[in-house]
Amino acid sequence: MTQQAVRWTADQVLALAPDAASRKAASKLGAAGSWSEAGHSEEGTVWGLCRGSGSKPYQTVIDIADSTGPAYKCSCPSRKFPCKHALGLLLLWAGADGAVPSGQEPDWAAQWIEGRRKRAEDKKTPGGGSGASSPGDPEAARRRAERRAERITAGAAELEQRLADLLRGGLASAERAGYGLWEETAARMVDAQAPGLAARVRELGAIPSSGPGWPVRLLEECALLHLLDQGWLRRERLPDDLAATVRSRVGLSGSADGPPVRDRWLVLSQYDTADARLTTRRIWLHGEESGRTALLLSYGAAGRAPEQALPVGLAFEAEVSAYPGAGQVRAALGERFTPPAPAAIRPTGLTTSEAAARYGEALRADPWLDSYPVTLDRVVPIPDGDSWQLADAEGELALPLTLSSRSRPDLWRLVALSGGAPVTVFGECGHRGFTPLTAWPQGEGEAVPLC
Repeated sequence: MTQQAVRWTADQVLALAPDAASRKAASKLGAAGSWSEAGHSEEGTVWGLCRGSGSKPYQTVIDIADSTGPAYKCSCPSRKFPCKHALGLLLLWAGADGAVPSGQEPDWAAQWIEGRRKRAEDKKTPGGGSGASSPGDPEAARRRAERRAERITAGAAELEQRLADLLRGGLASAERAGYGLWEETAARMVDAQAPGLAARVRELGAIPSSGPGWPVRLLEECALLHLLDQGWLRRERLPDDLAATVRSRVGLSGSADGPPVRDRWLVLSQYDTADARLTTRRIWLHGEESGRTALLLSYGAAGRAPEQALPVGLAFEAEVSAYPGAGQVRAALGERFTPPAPAAIRPTGLTTSEAAARYGEALRADPWLDSYPVTLDRVVPIPDGDSWQLADAEGELALPLTLSSRSRPDLWRLVALSGGAPVTVFGECGHRGFTPLTAWPQGEGEAVPLC
């Protein structure tokens, strides 16, 4: 039996949007005039008909409280997930002004909910569900893994030679060669089935002519790539945890085989990054009892948002299992026992110097780590020339904000929330600075998403 769903805030709804355009469109649809026959059940279902450009309204239904949710279904042709109609209906429901009254689901909504929850129950039953299959041939899997490892080894050796040629010819040659050299090298790493190496090579291609000091930055990144190559070529000599980290960094996906940790997990942040090939969604969780911070990753094909979405600022009880690797925070979400609900949970905050030290400690376990999750306590956003930084309210130290976060409009939301007073900020601390993702005012107050 599902538990009664708790209404979300508008900020928590909009934090689920796959992009800014969806947030803007959903805000327009969060009014009663766009909807008919809207309703909700105490078990956590919200439904409604939204007037569109066609003769028939779009049928939209959302399952909020199911242990595998939230999930969305809409008859519109949008490839975004959730679509603007699902977000608009949730905004209307979150308003709690009677526009979405309690009632009985219409047949079209009830059929979808029933089918979805039945499939979830089938997955919990040993041997249940039509997707059950017998395990593959372990010997064949071993041979495939060996062949792929051989390809990656050949690719790593080729990459080492190309890095040596670059340094022998001088870094200035990288500027003259242009991006084509790096893209061709990245394609060779894709052929070697090492997508992690390919991604890092593409990042190298963006450094030449990127501003003052680019040769130093290029040399640093080449050194890290050389270190990763050597780690793979000598992986048999590494400690197990570090070897697992190297495998994941070159692009070998493992499984979350760590023991399940049952806790009440607060959704700290959710945001997407995209390139021409893939959309990656990052969801940060904080365990109330374990004090652990965990990262959930999900993916969608280019132009399509990943399906997994969790409302920022709410908490739910669930099991989480860690992926292998030294210093890794990535985890997989297992069984969920309660629906998301408001919670007065905040991670333990650090000073700016403690946050920088925490990132340094993480680098010892994973030298290729770009950033590390930390929560800053009692910091104030202040301008620093053309930049911004987060300064300790009672100290003289500060962390600069990353260039990407300084260019986002949500920076002004953080400044407005602070108003010159200390705030608590969760984000990612790295060698490029600090990226704020969520903030809380001092005392009591809801989480404010900043991305």
